[in-house]
Amino acid sequence: MSEFAANSTGISGLLVLQAQSVTEPRGEVRELYRRSRYSGRVPGISGSWDQINLTATKRGAVRGLHGEHMQKLVTVASGSAFGVYVDVREASPTRGAVETVDLTPGVQVLVPRGVCNGFQATGPGVTEYLYFFDREWAPGMSGVAVNPLDRELAIAWPIPIDPADESQISAKDASAPSFSEALAAHE
Repeated sequence: MSEFAANSTGISGLLVLQAQSVTEPRGEVRELYRRSRYSGRVPGISGSWDQINLTATKRGAVRGLHGEHMQKLVTVASGSAFGVYVDVREASPTRGAVETVDLTPGVQVLVPRGVCNGFQATGPGVTEYLYFFDREWAPGMSGVAVNPLDRELAIAWPIPIDPADESQISAKDASAPSFSEALAAHE
């Protein structure tokens, strides 16, 4: 059995969580979320989720960096991912900070509103990535996107990315503003 744990990072409000799990002869049971456990031990958690998405992403593909005005709890259900988080919040004491987390089943990240979230699937085959949102996503929702290939961020993606290959990165993400442009647009 692994116990629930919450650890802070270099980005204000961004937490890396270890889900409680039990391994037994038939396999494993992972607790993805329990309101009483999380709200009592994870500061700032919303306590309820309005939308839950699951993506199936092939090895080497990147999704993000997106910082909508919603709190997120992210994890992988299967496979593994290289999670990237960028603080673009105007009033944040850690604005400009970049954090990376190796995501495997049981490792979760609580992403505060306005912090950009992205990942690269690193496991063999398909990685299933779960997003819990405290608000429903809607077109035109306030937020910011940052180009995950921006050299200023110096993200060491584990698998090389061809910006022209839409099986690795969407045209929308590859053409998102640079970090500096995103900050300038939101000041």
